[in-house]
Amino acid sequence: MADTSTRRRVKLYMLNEDRQWDDRGTGHVSSAYVERLKGMSLLVRSETDGSILLESKIQPDTAYQKQQETLIVWSEADNYDLALSFQEKAGCDEIWEKICQVQGKDPSVDITQDIIEESEDERFDEMPDAAPPIELPPCELSKLEEISELCSSVLPSPIRREKLAVAIENEGYIKKLIDLFHMCEDLENFDGLHHLYEIFKSIFLLNKNALFEILFAEDTIFDVVGVLEYDPSLPQPAKHREYLQSTAKFKEVIPITNQELLHKIHQTYRVQYIQDVILPTPSVFEENMLSTLSSFIFFNKVEIVGMIQEDEKFLTTLFTQLTDDETDDGVRRNLILFLKEFCTFSQTLQPQRRESFFKTLSNLGVLSAVEIILGLDDDKMKSAAIDIFSYIVEFSPSMVREFILKEGQSQDDDDLLINLVIEQMINDTDPELGGAVQLMGTIRLLIDPENMLATANKIEKTEFLSFFYKHSMHVLTAPLFANTADDKPSKDDFQSAQLLSLILELLTFSVEHHTYHIKNYVISKDLLRRVLVLLRSNHAFLALSALRFLRKVVGLKEDFYNRYIIKSNIFKMVVDAFRANGRKYNLLNSAMIELFDFIRYEDIKTLCCHIVENHIKDLEEIDYVNTFKLLKKRFDMHMDHTEEKSMIDSTTNSLLLNNRFRRENRALEDEEEMWFDQEEDVEDGENIVPMSDALKRKLESDFDQINRMFENRRAKDQSEIKDSPPRLNNKNSINISLKSGALTSPNNSPGAPGSPNSPSSPTRTGTPCPTPNTSPSSPLSSREEKVNSAVSAAKRPGLVGLVDYPDEDSDEEEEDPDTLGPSAKRPRLAT
Repeated sequence: MADTSTRRRVKLYMLNEDRQWDDRGTGHVSSAYVERLKGMSLLVRSETDGSILLESKIQPDTAYQKQQETLIVWSEADNYDLALSFQEKAGCDEIWEKICQVQGKDPSVDITQDIIEESEDERFDEMPDAAPPIELPPCELSKLEEISELCSSVLPSPIRREKLAVAIENEGYIKKLIDLFHMCEDLENFDGLHHLYEIFKSIFLLNKNALFEILFAEDTIFDVVGVLEYDPSLPQPAKHREYLQSTAKFKEVIPITNQELLHKIHQTYRVQYIQDVILPTPSVFEENMLSTLSSFIFFNKVEIVGMIQEDEKFLTTLFTQLTDDETDDGVRRNLILFLKEFCTFSQTLQPQRRESFFKTLSNLGVLSAVEIILGLDDDKMKSAAIDIFSYIVEFSPSMVREFILKEGQSQDDDDLLINLVIEQMINDTDPELGGAVQLMGTIRLLIDPENMLATANKIEKTEFLSFFYKHSMHVLTAPLFANTADDKPSKDDFQSAQLLSLILELLTFSVEHHTYHIKNYVISKDLLRRVLVLLRSNHAFLALSALRFLRKVVGLKEDFYNRYIIKSNIFKMVVDAFRANGRKYNLLNSAMIELFDFIRYEDIKTLCCHIVENHIKDLEEIDYVNTFKLLKKRFDMHMDHTEEKSMIDSTTNSLLLNNRFRRENRALEDEEEMWFDQEEDVEDGENIVPMSDALKRKLESDFDQINRMFENRRAKDQSEIKDSPPRLNNKNSINISLKSGALTSPNNSPGAPGSPNSPSSPTRTGTPCPTPNTSPSSPLSSREEKVNSAVSAAKRPGLVGLVDYPDEDSDEEEEDPDTLGPSAKRPRLAT
């Protein structure tokens, strides 16, 4: 997600007299309610010195236009055009949505109001008499049809709509029309009443706030509602006034002393009724012509919330009565319903004011009140409390988590707010589980690590998740464990299946976003096995939910889970369900095949081997996809690789053991000689490639180590010679050093000691050191004969081996040199 500092970064432009855009500075834009302007405004604050570059009220009838995804253009006044150029598209979309919200528009539009064509504007400038002020006919019964036609004819033209609105306002025409309405109603003149209906409908479509102020005044609004009862399309007049005055009762749960607040509440309810019930559904043409009506309601709600929030006595009394044990259930029900409506109105507030609103409620104990209501046996109150809880969690999940952790220190698990919410979800009485679906989303917000904060004092994620898994997870999974005690679900009705599906959705979310908490829970409760029991459900959506849970676990590709799956033979349940589904070409079949395909494609070796070794007989007959043939092929590749690796490891271990425990003085010299003999002689005249510095340093280190080994061995031999009878010993210490200059490979160097056709290697004293093949003649023991025979065999072309010399007192037989296989030679270093 883009950073806020870049998302809200804009350049402000103003159109100058030469019709060119002037850059007025760069800053950050925001939308907020400005008291001085009495409305929502666009604010641009300079990024250099923090000064205000722009403070523009979002007028309900100003035409804003979005261009090129990062540009918003509008006219502030005559010849005063402004533009905001955003650094990022996300910031432009965010501010555009705020503008559309104020004007009651759909954010998908690119223009919020009808724009007068420039040619039409210029035409009226050139010919001022072409659009003279509209003269309204006399407000008389005989002129009603003429007035109706006039109002309808101006609607397509923005200029004429504006002029008609000005004329109606200046002449007090609405009051005169209402007088005619009373006259027509007294005379039962239905033709006149029908014309009045069309006239007032057109006045609404003029979309002017000044006219709405007149229409919705305290002494006018019921007459307007009366006019709108006489819709010509209805066989009988509606009875909206009767409903508003008699049926709809205003319940004052706590006396409101603020008369302005009382008036706003009544007015907002009635205007909302006009918009939602009385006025017909607007056509495509009319849809954007009632935006000012939506704005009128919007700002009324903002004012109502602000006035109630500022009345500390009113809210304090409300929460005191709401949490008092002595409060009557009927009164408590009205109080919680009022609080729900209050929170609903708060959704119209801007983020800063909404934050202040919820902090006020939190300080007054709103979460404690919700907890008390959830503990009562009243579905209507519980439903309202859940709505309030959802509003709070959606705005500030951290505030709710802090409350839960705090009360967890002093309350039992059964009385915790989070557990009461989970139980409300589990026990939802709605056949479609509408409330449970809402609560599932709310709980997911609470356990989502993405919105958990890490502060200096505590890490919210660790603390809350540990608390949740210790005190609440068993409440959430209780229906799952109760229903999967046997090999198939004990209850498989639709409502139970839907509830289990919601629980599985939360568990799947936990596997994806939680770490060791859910791992420990899955293993300790054998959760995966219990979940896969639901594969036998008669409801396909539940079986798919169970399979989705397994797919999420496998998709993590963690050895921890894979070992558990193999140990518990989890895939047997999947294979059984796959076979029970048969050759049906349905979503369950496809999802299972995708699971096996994923294991093969991602090369999850442990699961691949487990499935083939234990279940391939049940799957190899499936021939309409090649998934299982490819899975078997992948398994065979693993086995070949494993056998090859095992042989290499075995040989390596044997050699290491021999080198570690079985080498003697003679073995060291002979092994060294064979190492140098691995390559053929360098032919005469063959170019030698100098070694790199890295290789030179590596060989120097290795040879130094070899020298130290020979020196230690020599010292030991000297000690043994003193204490034992004389015996043949034709070895001397070998000193291997690398001179600076053009170095050659030790394997094919002409001067490599011990290689065929090479001079003897110099000893540390400078005397020649004869090799075994050129040693002085002397009677040899049977042991030395065996040694020379082995060394000769090692020097045969194409055969390189390591000779295992037995200890002096060992009677082991030597290995047959012919059984030793050829060793791959290193490539000759030549140009």
